Amino acid sequence: MKGEYRPYNERMPDEQYKKLIRAVLKDGIRSPSPMVDENGKEVDSIDLLGAPVMRFDLLKNGAPVLTERAIKFWRTPIGELFGFINGARTQEELEKFGCKWWKNWCTEKKCAKRGLATGDLGPGSYGAAFHDFPTAEGESFNQFAEIIKQIKERPELKAHLITPWIPQYTIRNKDHQQKVVVCPCHGWMHFRVLNGRLNLVMFQRSCDVLIGCPSNWVQYSALLLAMSEVLDLEPGEFVHMISDAHIYANQLPWADEILARESKAFPTLKITNSHDSIFDYRVEDFELTDYAPEPAIKGIPVAI
Repeated sequence: MKGEYRPYNERMPDEQYKKLIRAVLKDGIRSPSPMVDENGKEVDSIDLLGAPVMRFDLLKNGAPVLTERAIKFWRTPIGELFGFINGARTQEELEKFGCKWWKNWCTEKKCAKRGLATGDLGPGSYGAAFHDFPTAEGESFNQFAEIIKQIKERPELKAHLITPWIPQYTIRNKDHQQKVVVCPCHGWMHFRVLNGRLNLVMFQRSCDVLIGCPSNWVQYSALLLAMSEVLDLEPGEFVHMISDAHIYANQLPWADEILARESKAFPTLKITNSHDSIFDYRVEDFELTDYAPEPAIKGIPVAI
């Protein structure tokens, strides 16, 4: 890897996560949500549109892995994202990459509602968009393969963009059936090369602050490291922009618990086994060290 992490004892504690929670609780609007809890009961959400932008310079201050609570599952979101990059769109395919948490969204009932086979996330899912985006010419388009070629050939461009959104499969109304079990929440990526450093801005349309955000930080930090390695560039900033940041009403006690805890310096996320192709990376290629978080918090409710 080009560049070195600042020594752990020189890094500053990062409180951007607690600032995000406070912003949602202070300025968010409580309203009914289309989601339900694990028992099928409707649950309100507190939504803040245009959440504060969060910036993480990995080498200067560590990789953004939550310290207010231990994220022992950090490998799972990395496996999920690299599964999507390789075109995985079924629960079975994702499990081969080490991600097993899609079972609640790929049930027979949910899939049948969208005309999909059980376990299929659908042609509008992340894997389909990233690896097999449909085109007017009829052939699929591999976004990551082509964007890497573009960055290598024209690093100065401001147009290194990837989208998870395939409109014809995400729109739903009385005349149009949605063809994805969950419309992509994250994954609008803008890569930018500045002064020999690869930076990543990830725009997210919808973010469950307590459940989703910690996973998104880990997986896109890992992606920035892997893309930097493939492109022979130094990793720069990961910038996280959220359109709809929300906390569900049944999560409020856990939000208060996190706010009461200490924020510590971020850890070191490194690649231990490099590859020439972004499609060869797996969760086993990453290592997390210098991680001294507060204890894990169990039982945070998940909206489905």
